[in-house]
Amino acid sequence: MSDREPPRRRVPGPARPVRPDGRRQPGPGARPARRPGPPRPGAPGTIRLGSPRPRLRMIGLALTLVMTAFVVRLLQVQAVDAGTYTAKAERNRYVVHTLPAERGGITDRNGVALATTVDSYDITADPTMFTREQLKVGDGPEQAAALLAPILGEEQEDLVEQLRPENKELRYVRLARRQTPQVWSQIKDLKTALTKKSETDKSVVNVLAGVFADPSSKRVYPGGDLAAGILGWVGADGKGGGGLERQLNKTLAGEDGKIRYAQSGGRQVPTAGSTETPAVPGSDIELTIDRDIQWAAQHAISEQVEKSKADGGYVIVQDTATGEILAMANSPGFDPGDLAHADPDALGNAALQDAFEPGSTAKVMSMAAVLEENVATPGTHITVPNRLKRGDRLFKDDVDHPTWYLTLNGVLAKSSNIGTIMATGELGKTQAQANKVLYDYLRKFGLGSYSGLGFPGETKGILAPPDQWSTSQQYTIPFGQGVSINALQAASVYSTIANGGVRVEPTLVRGTKEDDGRFTPAPEPEKTRVISEKTAETLSRMLESVVDDEEGTGTKARIPGYRVAGKTGTANRVDPATGQYKGYTSSFAGFAPADKPRVTVYCAIQNATEGSYFGGQICGPIYKQVMEFALKTLQVPPTGAAPANLPVTFKP
Repeated sequence: MSDREPPRRRVPGPARPVRPDGRRQPGPGARPARRPGPPRPGAPGTIRLGSPRPRLRMIGLALTLVMTAFVVRLLQVQAVDAGTYTAKAERNRYVVHTLPAERGGITDRNGVALATTVDSYDITADPTMFTREQLKVGDGPEQAAALLAPILGEEQEDLVEQLRPENKELRYVRLARRQTPQVWSQIKDLKTALTKKSETDKSVVNVLAGVFADPSSKRVYPGGDLAAGILGWVGADGKGGGGLERQLNKTLAGEDGKIRYAQSGGRQVPTAGSTETPAVPGSDIELTIDRDIQWAAQHAISEQVEKSKADGGYVIVQDTATGEILAMANSPGFDPGDLAHADPDALGNAALQDAFEPGSTAKVMSMAAVLEENVATPGTHITVPNRLKRGDRLFKDDVDHPTWYLTLNGVLAKSSNIGTIMATGELGKTQAQANKVLYDYLRKFGLGSYSGLGFPGETKGILAPPDQWSTSQQYTIPFGQGVSINALQAASVYSTIANGGVRVEPTLVRGTKEDDGRFTPAPEPEKTRVISEKTAETLSRMLESVVDDEEGTGTKARIPGYRVAGKTGTANRVDPATGQYKGYTSSFAGFAPADKPRVTVYCAIQNATEGSYFGGQICGPIYKQVMEFALKTLQVPPTGAAPANLPVTFKP
């Protein structure tokens, strides 16, 4: 018993607290209390939650499917269809614009600008940038049109139609052509303001982001209607629409370039790079026209057409030796810079496009044939009756008269139709032979052929072969009826005589000047001998009698200090509207100084209805006014030689 440890005494611990229900709380080491069982029906209790594992599995599966779709789509975009999407991105990102070439200018022979080009802009837009998808608003075109209409001067409805085209893939429309730099500056300021505001106010949309500007140019004519018939005009498409602007369009237009650059939000991305093919400027054209002489001619013909209440008129001024046209004026005219207010009937160049019967100014060709064929001389006597029966007609002169006793020179000075018929009848043993000889000379002088200018719409006139001449034409053609010419052809006839019988093909262009300043002269004009120098000199002296002799019909064309050679014309006129004779073509043609010719002037007025209609009365003064101005401008001195004073009449 002693080996055993004595029993331990239990030391009482602290008293356990008592619960409100009288039971003591379990102390340390006590067995856990048993969990309460399920609540009895009808008794309040807690909600038992289901297992979360099925839901987690479903969410994981869904996320896996979504990520799989993303991966598949990413592979499709970046690997399978990468080329297609790259091309689409390039198409949407990069913009290609045309760089218009600067159109060459047109100057007169002294370098004075007649047509020039100033900077302008074509206002364009990309309709795909105005869709709801791009702007996040449905009325983008309407908002843009409301802003642009007052600036561009266009109808708002028209702009909306262009910005919302039927073709939904259309990427380029032109809203307005050739606007000034100030107009484009206004639009750019609006775009900038909208962009800045949209950065701070998300409710603001830059509806002008899809509006751009293509650099362009605008044709300007400093002289207004001066030389408009020669210059023509430039159409809305930037191409020449008439005159030299059309004829020489390829030379003037140059070659357009292109620029390709990246854009975002309607603005160029400077860091994305760009490619550019520079434009090649057009060449400048230097004309043979003298601006001052052109103005004098245009002023003179316009005044007389207005005074005579005529349908129209033209004046040609030509250098007799070179064939260069110094002036070509028409009335009425037009302003090529303001075609909207131009009379459609006045467009073009009537001096080259109108075909008319020349009348007595053509008698100089008949006289040239008679002299060249040695049928007669200036002093040959011709007895001219009051009436002459030929074929089925009875011919007369412009005025009734007793029998005239005229020299061949007098027939020309007094412009006798009967005397001319009688003289040309001697050109052949038969009338048919005479007709053939006269026809050959008319062709040599350029009738029935184009002038060589190549001008748009130019007429070559009407000259039928001699075997087709009617009975009356055999006798009317010698004095300028039954044959049609244009004003330049008429002037060229007199220049041929003034140039010693050599016809020089008329020219309007002296040459071209390239962008680097290099000047290329125009080809030398073709020259053709028509009559001998002796015949030409004789004709010059005979033409002086028309102006200097008191018996002549052209006394109103006299110029103090100068010897003047000229011829009047008053022809029955064919009305182009009806094809019937109505009114008259009044004309005067000549050159000066007569003994040393330098300048030819031809004037014609169509259907003068007020005052005189005789060529010597209404065109003679125009000839004098224009010729005086031209001689002074070109500093041509008087020769000082005495006139020929060939006899006009003879005593039987």
